[in-house]
Amino acid sequence: MNRSLFVFPNPVNEYAARCTAGLVVALTAATILSGDGVRLALLVALTLGFALRVAGGPRYSPFGRLSVHVLVPLLRRAPRLTAGPPKRFAQAIGLVVSGTALAFTFAGWTTAATVTLVALVVAATLESAFGFCLGCRIFSVLMRWGVIPEDICEECASVGRRYAKVTPAALTIERADVGLVTPRSGS
Repeated sequence: MNRSLFVFPNPVNEYAARCTAGLVVALTAATILSGDGVRLALLVALTLGFALRVAGGPRYSPFGRLSVHVLVPLLRRAPRLTAGPPKRFAQAIGLVVSGTALAFTFAGWTTAATVTLVALVVAATLESAFGFCLGCRIFSVLMRWGVIPEDICEECASVGRRYAKVTPAALTIERADVGLVTPRSGS
């Protein structure tokens, strides 16, 4: 097996990740709202998309390709780079969640599948709309606890060490502008 086929990009353009998450929200919502036959097909596509993104980032994923080559260029913003390993971990969580919903669907547990998909919509919406990657946050906690070794993401580990050295006394606020207007005397 050629490992270069399964390399996840590092760093990742944050805008591409957020666009992909938006597409996941749309597909997951369509899956939730669709009937049985269409629902199963959409759920298979959703799960396969996560598997493809875990395997190689946007290289094999239609949503990833669309985000990188069409949607992000439309934004006309300079790339905003972020570490790749946490994003891959988040995609793996999406694979587990969508795979679980698929298993529930095959078992005939439609309500359980729907609840699982709603959780996926919430997580993908947080990423897409607010730039908050829940899977990345879990990755960070697992690194801090030593479950994920630091050599998996040197950049992530160095950020944690950098902030660990900052003490509250070292933080000063020079000026706080809260936007209040004070009337001048004599006006």
